[in-house]
Amino acid sequence: MNIVVFCPSLIGDTVMATPTFRALRKRYPSGRLTAVIKPNVAPVLDGLRWFDEVVPFHPKAKDRGHRTRPLIRRLRADRPDAAVLLPNSIRTAWISRLAGIPRRVGYDRYARGWLLTDRLQPPRDAGGKLLPCPIVEYYLALAHALDCPGDGVRLELATTPADEAAADEALAALGVDASAGLVCLNTGGAFGPAKAWPVESFGILARRLAEECGAAVVALCGPSEREESRRIAELAAHPGVVSLADRKLSLGLSKAMVRRADLLVTTDSGPRHFAAAFGTPVVSLFGPTRIEWTRTNQPNALHIYHPVPCGPCQRPTCPLGHHRCMRDLAPDRVFDASRRMLSGRRTTRWTSKETAWRPG
Repeated sequence: MNIVVFCPSLIGDTVMATPTFRALRKRYPSGRLTAVIKPNVAPVLDGLRWFDEVVPFHPKAKDRGHRTRPLIRRLRADRPDAAVLLPNSIRTAWISRLAGIPRRVGYDRYARGWLLTDRLQPPRDAGGKLLPCPIVEYYLALAHALDCPGDGVRLELATTPADEAAADEALAALGVDASAGLVCLNTGGAFGPAKAWPVESFGILARRLAEECGAAVVALCGPSEREESRRIAELAAHPGVVSLADRKLSLGLSKAMVRRADLLVTTDSGPRHFAAAFGTPVVSLFGPTRIEWTRTNQPNALHIYHPVPCGPCQRPTCPLGHHRCMRDLAPDRVFDASRRMLSGRRTTRWTSKETAWRPG
């Protein structure tokens, strides 16, 4: 089998697709697997060995060789037997058809069903509304359509020697002493500002983790989050709290930092899924998004949210302008949860009246 896999456009979703990648390779160990993926997301796959080739693609890429027409020409030349379309976009379905791929597997959404040969239906209620479904299982169903039974929903990532060297260099340059524990903080996310926890709250949390737990605290960031990361360290005003804002950033560096952390405190964004893949204990802060969509079955995970009448709204920006779901999530609650995770104590059950639950 020669299979091309159109990967998700978001970092976290790509991590949640790793059980699907693994299932395809396990079923077709001698086949050819090609990943088509956004250039900024491609480093998620670094260190993994499921794909024979990784092809960067973005319709508006600066490098014209990574745009739509060159991709179609390339796929026509490669003559894949099948395309697995993890994104729900009509664009990926069009590209697969124009490239002459005989078998096109994807979900029948956004009026693209007629472009597919294997049309899967997403779970819906009696009224036709989409039901929350873990993305890990949603993607795995596409592999099942190609006779790939899979081997579970465990997320999987790897780091490269260069990633680990970058983390060693950053920690040394910042003077981080992680002997009493390393905590990484992550705010924001590509979804939109509605997921963000206030930097003031992160600053309070960081200071308490350093003062009361003796932990070394590192504020992670992507290129667009440097200012928030820098501000967290400034607000904490503690020598044990540092920021990566002035370092050379990469997804590989973030992966290596999360892999070696004793705890990650994060919004519902990509690094949260790094923690699940590496088995790093994690406290995840939820506001506008529903845990049902991104459940990862991480055994060392605690999810916290502040219930509001308008949520979870699944909107990238608060439609009412108050953002209470995240603003009213108290730093004291997050600190208590973080301290429990660091000390090995875990929340063990959940009821409808509680606002923290596990597993991931």
